[in-house]
Amino acid sequence: MTDRPFTHLPEPLVYAEALFGWFTRLGIEGNEATLADLCTTAAAQLSQCELSQLYRRDKATGRLELIAQHSPGVGAAEALPLSTDFQHEQLLSYVVTQGSSLSLEDVADCVYETGFLPVMDSPWRSLLCVPLRHQDKTLSGVLLCACHRVQQLQDFVPSFSQLGSFALSQWSLLRGTRSDRCNVAPAPRKAFGLIGNSAVMDETHRLIGKVLSTTYTVLLRGETGTGKEVVARAIHAAGPRSGKPFVVQNCAAFPEGLLESELFGYRKGAFTGAERHHAGLFDAAHGGTLLLDEIGDMPLSLQAKLLRVLQEGEVRPLGASSAHKVDVRIIAATHRDLGAMVTQGSFREDLYYRLAQFPIELPALREREGDVLLLAREFAQKACAVLGRSPVDWSSAALDLLSSHGFPGNVRELKCLVERAVLLCDDNVIQAAHLSLAPAPDTRDADTTLRQRLERVERVFLIDCLHKNRGNRTRAARELGVARRTLLYRLARLNIPVRNTREEC
Repeated sequence: MTDRPFTHLPEPLVYAEALFGWFTRLGIEGNEATLADLCTTAAAQLSQCELSQLYRRDKATGRLELIAQHSPGVGAAEALPLSTDFQHEQLLSYVVTQGSSLSLEDVADCVYETGFLPVMDSPWRSLLCVPLRHQDKTLSGVLLCACHRVQQLQDFVPSFSQLGSFALSQWSLLRGTRSDRCNVAPAPRKAFGLIGNSAVMDETHRLIGKVLSTTYTVLLRGETGTGKEVVARAIHAAGPRSGKPFVVQNCAAFPEGLLESELFGYRKGAFTGAERHHAGLFDAAHGGTLLLDEIGDMPLSLQAKLLRVLQEGEVRPLGASSAHKVDVRIIAATHRDLGAMVTQGSFREDLYYRLAQFPIELPALREREGDVLLLAREFAQKACAVLGRSPVDWSSAALDLLSSHGFPGNVRELKCLVERAVLLCDDNVIQAAHLSLAPAPDTRDADTTLRQRLERVERVFLIDCLHKNRGNRTRAARELGVARRTLLYRLARLNIPVRNTREEC
């Protein structure tokens, strides 16, 4: 490249001004398809060629795709064979592999095949093929120009190299942004099978990911109905023990004697009625995972035996003279405050610290901002599938009622409400009456002002509307009957995350 790339062009100042104008248009263009077309139009007009093509090279696969073509005499069906890979076309392959431009004054004399060029009434004579590069100097694509007359095109190499490289850089940026927009929050996130886009659920997903491949004992804490068993199953299913048994035991479901025999097993004759050997749940879960639900209700005498299993990895069935090894991962769950129980003397301190090796606090549904309607739609969809009926829609009144309810029973309460509503719904639209919830004001926070309550409802409603429209703010504004500018203001005012409000996909 020379220091003065326009020196050999006629009227270099006029050319430089025109080139600058095209750079400006490319820089402000916000649509990837239009931007690629602008690049080929610019190249054709600047070089006065009848054909201009812009190819983009995939860095990982080497695939060379035609993303834009300017040639007024070519039909639309022939203009953009986007599904074709041109990397093996001899002429293009030479430019790509050599990394240097190719200028031909007579295409007919070219040793490389040019059959990939569109067929016109007049044959192609002069041709210019310029390699384009990323900022790291790796090849990003090719810009090609051709005309029906003999013309010296070599002088356009420096400026076309800059023009095409800039266009591909902008095109990739726009395409990447669009891809991000399509992939961000158009649908509820289902990491580990758990649904939710809220920040507190993001933290839950992060903690689950940390503990999956470890042997740590996990303590799941949270209110009733927050999904502790669901999380325990997720940890088991996504971890290395997924092919082994997953066993659940509710420690509050059995009296002390029966719970001990269920967990540890017994030998024949260990007590009246023990007519055969019985393997306990620790043996049943060997190699897998045992969930001890409601661990806070386990009697103190059994807590000592459980501690031995955790420390030594062995169990001793009732009536047995010796213990044997077991390989079981323990996950404990409780809605109780075990720390307070330790202080009161109703839970062993040593067991508590052994169980709480990796605690995960599951958020209440009222803390999962924006997740209520995502969960409601998911539960409704599953209920419809079970009942064999067509999907249902939601009325605005029903959504308002859900978003303002406190859900003391958390996700379990919501699931039951939605399943009942689907069963009661006869016209494929869930109404407020189907939810069996009193339209009472939310009393979770007595100091909350009316404006704060309204904003809370509005925020959840807007997030749901964006979800239904796959994150498209223009369509969401149209559905809401407001100007797009008004919607953008409300989104900013309510501090709705950008990832839930990306533009058109």
